Amino acid sequence: MTLTLGMVTCDTTDAEALAAWWAEQTGAEVTETNDGWFAVVRGGGLPVMLAFQKVEEPTAGKNKLHLDLHAEDLDAEVDRLLAAGATLVARRGDESFRWVTLADPQGNEFCVAAHGAADA
Repeated sequence: MTLTLGMVTCDTTDAEALAAWWAEQTGAEVTETNDGWFAVVRGGGLPVMLAFQKVEEPTAGKNKLHLDLHAEDLDAEVDRLLAAGATLVARRGDESFRWVTLADPQGNEFCVAAHGAADA
């Protein structure tokens, strides 16, 4: 099994404003805004996409920045990560798009989705 970095996502109370700031700073562009709840920055010198998701208020104790990882076989990769010491936070999505939120052994949350799911 191999994981690849899909995007780096940051919680924020204003997804579009923060995405615009990062796009300007990196020479990239905001390519998606999704009604203000999720914005994606691509291009420029970025090796991966940056994403900003709107939250009502930052949650104390939850990392603001987390990795969104892609896996060829989502269920097998989640099982492998759990066996390696990750903990399950939540299984999310529906039949059109599924992802799993896990926490590493130190409690830092990250997500794993099927490979290519965020490439659309």
